[in-house]
Amino acid sequence: MNTFTSNALFLDRDGVINKDKNYVYKIDDFEFNKEIFGLVRNARKCNLKIIVITNQSGIGRGLYSIEEFKKINSWMLGIFERENANIDKVFYCPNHPTEGKGEYMKDDFDRKPNPGMIFKAQKEFNLCLKNSLMIGDRETDIQAARNADIGQIIHYNRSHKNINIKALSDDLLITNDLKSISAFITRKYKN
Repeated sequence: MNTFTSNALFLDRDGVINKDKNYVYKIDDFEFNKEIFGLVRNARKCNLKIIVITNQSGIGRGLYSIEEFKKINSWMLGIFERENANIDKVFYCPNHPTEGKGEYMKDDFDRKPNPGMIFKAQKEFNLCLKNSLMIGDRETDIQAARNADIGQIIHYNRSHKNINIKALSDDLLITNDLKSISAFITRKYKN
């Protein structure tokens, strides 16, 4: 029987870490969301692993290359490190079941809403998913977290009217404010 030793904060990239501008792959187009660094620093203080899981079908659609993605990803990780808000790992899926080109046109278990990237992170970092949380801005993020049985899911919805966290169900909260998520993490995970 597995004994899981760590909990994690799973983050979607486009829409949570940065503003979603459709297929962001150039540094000049990458605009960090306010408060993301403070949220990650706080989650690290609460001993959470920080894992990014991101669909990157722009690669599979031929809009940008894996090399371009890796370049912006490396730059992004460097900014987080400089802000003392290190990310443990980024998992990405370049495939798309209908719009991918060549080898990238496939229904991949890693592509959200499937939980493949979450399960890879669980195995690599020995994560207890029931004690972990996911922040995503799309239904595919929410569904991937549910499919992996992550214990707490936060729908970061910038169009939501209230800035405070609101419960939609026992496992699902909604907010448009990263500061309120950070405060929630402190209450839930601080020893």
